[in-house]
Amino acid sequence: MTLFNTSVTWNNELISRYDLAGPRYTSYPTAPQFSDQFSMSDMHAAIERSNATANPLSLYFHIPFCDTLCFYCGCNKIVTHHKERAMPYLQRLDREMQMQAAWFDTQRQVEQLHWGGGTPTFISDAEMTWLMAATRKHFSLLDDDSGEYSVEIHPGRVSASTMGHLRDLGFNRVSMGVQDFDAKVQKAVNRYNTPEDVRSLVQALRAQQYHSISMDLIYGLPLQTRASFTETLKQVIDLSPDRLSLFNYAHLPHLFKSQALIKADQLPSAQQKLDILQSSIEQLQQAGYVYVGMDHFAKPQDSLVKAQQAGKLQRNFQGYSTHGHCDLLSFGVSSISAFGDVYLQNSKQLDDYYQRIDQQQPAFVRGFTLSKEDLLRQRVINQLICHFHLDFQPIQEEFGIAPTEYFANELAELQPMVEDGLISIDDKGIQVHNTGRLLIRRICMVFDAYLNQGTMIRYSKVI
Repeated sequence: MTLFNTSVTWNNELISRYDLAGPRYTSYPTAPQFSDQFSMSDMHAAIERSNATANPLSLYFHIPFCDTLCFYCGCNKIVTHHKERAMPYLQRLDREMQMQAAWFDTQRQVEQLHWGGGTPTFISDAEMTWLMAATRKHFSLLDDDSGEYSVEIHPGRVSASTMGHLRDLGFNRVSMGVQDFDAKVQKAVNRYNTPEDVRSLVQALRAQQYHSISMDLIYGLPLQTRASFTETLKQVIDLSPDRLSLFNYAHLPHLFKSQALIKADQLPSAQQKLDILQSSIEQLQQAGYVYVGMDHFAKPQDSLVKAQQAGKLQRNFQGYSTHGHCDLLSFGVSSISAFGDVYLQNSKQLDDYYQRIDQQQPAFVRGFTLSKEDLLRQRVINQLICHFHLDFQPIQEEFGIAPTEYFANELAELQPMVEDGLISIDDKGIQVHNTGRLLIRRICMVFDAYLNQGTMIRYSKVI
């Protein structure tokens, strides 16, 4: 039996010892390292390198508008009932695509496309048609339903007919934020979707032949208990989503103003959160879901699980991904592109984003060019966080180093984890054991050259 088919081992003592705050490693280096000194010449040089690879493309569109405010949310969002705000924003997305299409080789096929937010279904069906037509005008989308084209939805705020319209436009995957079914919890965070709403929508999505349905839940919300969350999860499992993400709520009202609307004295304690997580992991595994890593679970036949078993799983800004070979181009306020050896992040402020696009300037305000050292550590972290092992030989061949010598300090720092049974290390590489899977972020932090450099950055706990 492989590690991936084995139930996760829960060890309270080890978790309490290693449960520090740290990055989620949707990128390395992480976003706080991006610099406003990144220049146009840096960007164009990176685009030339990207075009030379002829890698397929992944497109991300950030649609920031929401009808209602979910108190827990830390996303870049604009809460408004004014639907007329959508089209001016979509027109800027079109202009941004036009700029990038002039620089990138647009014959490269778009294997992956994602609308995130915000709430992408804030825009009307007609506006959805308009945006997809604009995208097809600038880029080479697939027409045979073989791409991974996904959209994030609020299941309590979208109709089956709109989902049918999105399916007709080429979308074939759905990620819905369920969060919690308990009525008291929903009221405490101002997020409403009943089990009946979600069940009806899921039935419609299956009838519309969506390839994959993913659901997001959050543990650690106010008034949650182990018993109440067990009931929510029971209802979710009964809906049989293909993938499921279980996110840890980090209460940071100084960073996210809406979180100040949550009553801190209603939040579960740190130990109660761990109890909820432990129970949830056991419940999901008993239901047949595979623990992919961190907060992701999937059915055994899902492409995430197959990619992990084949050694091809990757990680990007949406989490675990099967399309790590694609260059990611992102559009809209706050979105982050990743192609070749660079990251680019657009302005987080809507007015500034508009001004840049209207002046026919790129929307990015920060960027980062990865050095050979960054690429090395990126590879190490990606291998560990996706596959729970690191083979030294490929690293030695690709980067021309002797890993045991080059990472002597890091391997020494890992020794307590060896002694605690989280990992083993030999001349061939590093193997994460079952007891270490839940703590993989903490293991990866050892190879992060940017931690502990004196900059105060607030991260969530690794568990």
